Formats: sequence, structure tokens, C-alpha cells
Amino acid sequence: MSALTFSTVLEPYGPAAAILLTEEQVGQLGGAKNAPVVVAIGGRTARLRIARMGVDTMIGLSKAARAELGVENGDAVEVTIELDTAERTVEVPAALQEALGADPELQRRFDALAYSRRKEIARSIAEAKQDATRERRLQKALDELRG
Repeated sequence: MSALTFSTVLEPYGPAAAILLTEEQVGQLGGAKNAPVVVAIGGRTARLRIARMGVDTMIGLSKAARAELGVENGDAVEVTIELDTAERTVEVPAALQEALGADPELQRRFDALAYSRRKEIARSIAEAKQDATRERRLQKALDELRG
């Protein structure tokens, strides 16, 4: 399967934006309605996923994804989409890595989480500006992993 390139307008979809896809376009990307994809707009890329919302098939663009791509709702863009076959890894902050390294069961549970959940946990800890906030978020993540 090759990359799919087309012009579109980013449609508002709730608080997010969306790249709406036709069934034909999804078919050109392999037909899976939840496939991981790499979206390129204006020389920037984001790793996202095709999603089905009601009757629409789309690639949702959260605020973070729009910032990553440098776009906003209503922008007319040239987009290139291709299947994402690369392994999805998460850059784990040092404090979380240290805690996981000290407890193999917590590491196993963290590794078993969906990529998006691992990414969100790591992001929330890494983006904390104050040490107290970082520590609180780390403890919350560890408590969640302990069940």
C-alpha cells in the first residue's frame, strides 16, 4: 500500500478537528477502520489512528496533534497519510523509569497498557513544571498500575 495524498479542509469535530476519509481512501490504506497511520502536513508529521465515529471515518486531531502539525480547524491543507508500521514506543521520564525498574510487576503492567495510555502517563509526568506536581502525577500513575 502506498501513501495517500489529497487536499482537504480540517473539519471541526467536537473540541477537535478531523480529516474525514471516504471508504475508498480507507481502502487505499488497507481497509482497516482503526489502523495506525502517519499524517504529514506541511513538512510536519504526527502518529495517529483512523477512527470510526457514527457514520464518519476520520483521523481525529486533538489540540496536541494540531499543535504538532501546526494546523487549526478550518485550515485547507495538503495531507499525506500512510500506514504506520513502526513500533510505537514511549519515551519514559527518568522518575517513572526508576520506579518501574524497581518493581518488575509494575513494569509488566505498564508495558501491557495500550500505547496511547503509556504515552499519556509519560507525558503528564514529563510536562509537570513543579517537582511536587511531578511527584504527585508519578504516585497517581503508580497507584493506577498497582490496581
